[in-house]
Amino acid sequence: MFKKVWLILLFCIVTFNESLSQKIGTISSEKSAWVDSVYSQMSLEERIGQLFMVAAYSNKDQQHVNNLSLLIEDYHIGGLIFFQGGPGRQIDILNKLQEKAKIPLWIGMDAEWGLAMRLDSTMKFPKQMTLGAIQNDGLIYAMGAEIARHAKAVGVDVNFAPVVDVNNNSKNPVIGYRSFGENKENVARKGVAYMRGMQDNGVLANAKHFPGHGDTESDSHHTLPQINHSKERLENIELYPFKKLIENEVSSMMVAHLNIPAYDSTKNLASTLSKPIVTDLLKKQLGFNGLIFTDALNMQGVASYYEPGETDLLALQAGNDVLLFPMNVPKALGKIKKAIQKKELSEERLAESVKKILAAKYDVGYSNGFEALSKSKAKKVLYNEEADILLNKLYEHAATLVKTKNNFVPIRILDTTNFASLSLRGKKNSDFQKYLSKYARFQHYQLAEDEDNPAIYTQLMNQLRSYETVVVGLHDLNNSPGSKFGINQEDILFLQNLAEQTNVVLTVFGNAYSLKYLTNFDHILLMYEDNEYTHKIAPQIIFGAKAAKGKLPVSVSKSFKEGTGIQSKLLNRLGYAQPLEVGMDKYVLAQINEIANEAINTEATPGCQIIVAKDGQIVLEESYGFYSYQKKSPVTDETIYDLASITKVAATLQGIMFLYDRGIVDLDKKIVHYLPELKRTNKKNMTLRNILTHQAGLLPYIPFWKQTNDFFGNYSDFYSSQESKKYPNQLSSALYGHEVLDDSVYQWVIESDLLDKPRWQKNYDYRYSDMGYYLMQKICERMLNLSYQEFLSENIYHPLGMNTMCYLPLCNFPQNRIAPTEDDPYFRSDLIHGWVHDQGAAMIGGVAGHAGLFSNAMDLAILMQMNLWDGAYGGTRYFSKGTVPYFTKKQYDDNRRGLGWDKPVEEEGPSPTSHYSSPLTFGHTGFTGTAAWADPEFGLVFIFLSNRIHPDASNRKLISSNIRTRIMDVIYQSIFEFEEESEKYVN
Repeated sequence: MFKKVWLILLFCIVTFNESLSQKIGTISSEKSAWVDSVYSQMSLEERIGQLFMVAAYSNKDQQHVNNLSLLIEDYHIGGLIFFQGGPGRQIDILNKLQEKAKIPLWIGMDAEWGLAMRLDSTMKFPKQMTLGAIQNDGLIYAMGAEIARHAKAVGVDVNFAPVVDVNNNSKNPVIGYRSFGENKENVARKGVAYMRGMQDNGVLANAKHFPGHGDTESDSHHTLPQINHSKERLENIELYPFKKLIENEVSSMMVAHLNIPAYDSTKNLASTLSKPIVTDLLKKQLGFNGLIFTDALNMQGVASYYEPGETDLLALQAGNDVLLFPMNVPKALGKIKKAIQKKELSEERLAESVKKILAAKYDVGYSNGFEALSKSKAKKVLYNEEADILLNKLYEHAATLVKTKNNFVPIRILDTTNFASLSLRGKKNSDFQKYLSKYARFQHYQLAEDEDNPAIYTQLMNQLRSYETVVVGLHDLNNSPGSKFGINQEDILFLQNLAEQTNVVLTVFGNAYSLKYLTNFDHILLMYEDNEYTHKIAPQIIFGAKAAKGKLPVSVSKSFKEGTGIQSKLLNRLGYAQPLEVGMDKYVLAQINEIANEAINTEATPGCQIIVAKDGQIVLEESYGFYSYQKKSPVTDETIYDLASITKVAATLQGIMFLYDRGIVDLDKKIVHYLPELKRTNKKNMTLRNILTHQAGLLPYIPFWKQTNDFFGNYSDFYSSQESKKYPNQLSSALYGHEVLDDSVYQWVIESDLLDKPRWQKNYDYRYSDMGYYLMQKICERMLNLSYQEFLSENIYHPLGMNTMCYLPLCNFPQNRIAPTEDDPYFRSDLIHGWVHDQGAAMIGGVAGHAGLFSNAMDLAILMQMNLWDGAYGGTRYFSKGTVPYFTKKQYDDNRRGLGWDKPVEEEGPSPTSHYSSPLTFGHTGFTGTAAWADPEFGLVFIFLSNRIHPDASNRKLISSNIRTRIMDVIYQSIFEFEEESEKYVN
């Protein structure tokens, strides 16, 4: 019920205090009294000093700090605009400088995409062009709120954002990706949302660059751009977002350095210095009564035409309030003072601006002085789970499926397509390629960032043309129109040629305008930016675990107009999320790491893989330890484990459910109906239901291998040290089984005794047994008329996109990808590494109903999720609705088992699951140290894979320490803790 409370916190304005938006532009009697009192006690120099916001850096030397101290103490500057540095260093410097200020300094920063725009070691939010693609403006508000919290943590009072320039010129060298796009209404909506998010959380927003810097092809940092549009055009397009922000009480504006003849025809005069633009247009015509900042006065758009100090005076006379980044404070202060003395500037005009600045300082909390900033508190604010979730959501909602032919994306069919990926100018082993492999079997290729050998294109073409689908990640782009956004023409020609040979899915990790050069591809997914978030999200969208929702915020060609974007479908595949997103406490869940490391440190197992998924989202996927206690090969997500008895449910039971679903088997018919050779045996009256619930009276286990050795323990003719036609099945590195072993073992199963039971007792008691699964395997093979592993691969594993789950893994994978199991001293006299550990399964060729299946954790999680979702996954239904729940349901009052599936123990005492598990829980464990559980009530999937029996199968520490069950307890506790905290919040 409360699992989405964090979304409420992010997307709703929950406040009991008057918001900053409501405060701006209103003068309460208390505030007015404070402003008047402070102003009246100031000297003329102190009043003029308040106008200046001076550049500050936390990555410069002590001399820089000394210079700032001088400006504060001698020239009474009003504020600082911080540029490069780090959060801790900025806090240290700011605390020292504020001590020197008679009136607290107010602090500004360009943090359009968060503090990371200026400070290292801080969170980098998406650029505004990326945000422009998002259709849910609530996310923009949430981002503004989060950036405000970050800003306040390092002492920033005004963020020079949002940029509300309408970027309708693709050649714009300075705005471009900093704009929300070319649609004035979208720009306005996003600007208002961003602004409100900040101002509702105590930071002044700043709309820039008035009256609109979007339609220029030059950069005001280097020259004075000219905009030659008519007033009608400017008021209809460029001014539209500024008007909307004024209507919504934006606290401040920044005036750009532009020459706009329609409003002021003075040659080489920047709008910053134009009274017709600042006073007449912005203040009078548009009715803006908030703070007006100049753009930085050191920029060549103004600095190249006037002397230092003169620019500042002209800006103040034009109507600006705050003089940003003055080139020379002493000269500017002198010029302004002299102008007042000469009556060229009235004291009333000075008072207007200074009092607005003091009122803003009151609003941000400086009326009672400055409270020293805390680095420890800032750290908690700057690095938090909620912000990380929000960041991921922003990139996810921005992702734009620009084009897909025949609805190919999201990719549904996995088993009949062979996939490759190409990282074009990306970093090696990127998350993009790693996450593609979580959805299908890929071969990965790379064209390195610095590769310039022309021959590499021929080599790659020869390799890639043989694949049916190649997913390409286009990396290393930039935001410069002059460099075609970093696109390498040879790379594009290569991709176009490749697209003629095979099906190319192009994923663009870069500027939207780069699509101008990429229109000829059938499938294009635009991610806008190149980072760890977009790398992980893109594969999830390509394979339908997440949906593409974004729309192009700009027009890039005739084919790709603003607003282009295909809403892709969800195919119900496992995705990835943070614990908080699905109602789990991250810090409680982190205790799993402690338990896993305990298991390794106490040598309960050399290593393990763990996956936890809730509501179809993986919240934990970790690998721990090594293949062996020698610690040479670390466990990775790609490590493959012997699943042991999980084979019963992951292989055999899937086949039985398939047959049941199609009416081919009846669980209550006697087994002789399917296996006539049992007619004259003690097993003739068994039913599939008896066997699947382990109450058919079968012996738990028979060491068949002992029947193949002579009295002295020597190998018989059943084995050979050499592979041959008669000895085709490998049991270990130098042991091969005779072809008759399969029939022999089956015969021994048929002839095996049953358990004793009282004559008066009609049915056998529950007793776990491997024997019935030898019989189940035979039924599956005969009814399916197909080899066991072939059926499972073609009908279950490969369609699901499972890359590792298989029998006989050494036929498909190198040995170094497989965790070893026992160093077998009694049968095979060898380290079992890649061959099935179970002796009976090994004897019949490694493919058995009760053991022999290998997998990594991810593939097993996919299979369990498909079963949890009632037989549906990836847009395909594998079993009819109700089949899986029927099999997972407890069948008898005195037997916890479902049909094949294990279940929790409901009474007190040892249980294979957590006692928090719901009665609906189903799964299985394996002798090698494996477990797979699903709980439909909580939407949970838990996978634990290990090789606890390496090198000695008598090692029971994993069991005696209750490692797997304790981890399950933590999973449930993380849910309960979250719900408890949510209850407190709601109440």
